[in-house]
Amino acid sequence: MTETFDAEETRPAAEREAALFAALPGALAEAISKAPGWARRLEGVDPATITSREALARLPVTRKSAFMGEGPPAYLDHVTVPPAELARIFVSPGPVFVPQGREADPWNAARALFAAGFRPGMLAVNAFGYHLTPGAFILESGLAALGATVFAMGPGNAAEAVPLLAALRPAAYCGVPDHLNILLDRAEEVGADLSCLTTALVSGAALPPDLRARIEARGVRVSQCFATADLGVVAYESAAREGLILNEGLILEIVRPGTGDPVAEGEVGEIVVTRFSPTAPLFRFATGDLSAHLPGPSPCGRTNLRIRGWMGRADQRTKVKGMFVDPAQIAEIVKRHPEIRRARLVVTRAGHTDAMTLMVEGAVDPAQIEATLKAVTQLSGTIALADSGSLPNDGKVIVDERPVEG
Repeated sequence: MTETFDAEETRPAAEREAALFAALPGALAEAISKAPGWARRLEGVDPATITSREALARLPVTRKSAFMGEGPPAYLDHVTVPPAELARIFVSPGPVFVPQGREADPWNAARALFAAGFRPGMLAVNAFGYHLTPGAFILESGLAALGATVFAMGPGNAAEAVPLLAALRPAAYCGVPDHLNILLDRAEEVGADLSCLTTALVSGAALPPDLRARIEARGVRVSQCFATADLGVVAYESAAREGLILNEGLILEIVRPGTGDPVAEGEVGEIVVTRFSPTAPLFRFATGDLSAHLPGPSPCGRTNLRIRGWMGRADQRTKVKGMFVDPAQIAEIVKRHPEIRRARLVVTRAGHTDAMTLMVEGAVDPAQIEATLKAVTQLSGTIALADSGSLPNDGKVIVDERPVEG
């Protein structure tokens, strides 16, 4: 049987689901009682009633914009401990202040590192940035929990880094995949021996097949994980390399972009995560990233949900004729017309004027849909009927096909 980080990874899926939703009401109640921000956001919610996915889907989606505003740093208004009990505070654009608790492995990175092949006693170079944002600390805390030794290199330039790596001989790498490739290229150019590097966990950028192949041709087995500055490690790759496995202690939903409505199984949508944390819990936090569920458990023996990996960004808000059109507006049109099975707004240019075409699948009356499109968006557009199943399952609700002006 595949070696795993702990027994939680291979417990029956129904047991995990029951445990998560048994814990959710208590986590909600604690957040409401201890964090003023959650008390405001969840006003009127009875935590005791939130015991299923259907009930969870009725709570509002939390977006990063909720933590931006005037007055005290809003994110710190959503933590369940006094600021003096936090280990670190980071910042991301907004500004949004991101808290880190004092618990071991607060970003839940150790499990992903273990699945990638990291082990206790291993020397690992951490090439994520140590300045302001939590990227480096997400991996460093996981490496510490795993018992590995960290070379805190950061993302410095390859000319300076390669001699240090050749001298120190780390066995593993954490960082973005492109930088690892640059380091290996530089080592080849100057004749430095980096054969010590055999294992890598990458994040923060896409890992296309050709880049993975180029890295692995130099003897480094590379795995990837999906992580955010707010949630830590959400999902990770195992040796099976069939999708990304959801981390333990999280509830993941895939919702229609611009809404909080869960999509059908296998449909591409926005990743929304509920995180249990003794310091900074998050409920229905929208990541802005697209993915889809994969059916069944991983062949590696881990039983948690799987996703297809990162499939782009969900924010498709587009300006048409000087007015913004939002995915939530397209969702509203679909809601008003249940006969629509799937819809996609295509924005083009007709001469020097913006044009909108709403492509729809379903037995619909185009005239009625056209009237609703204008009522919801305050813009005129045409309706195009699409064959059933012909619109791509890629999570895109609005597609901008206007030429880019040079």
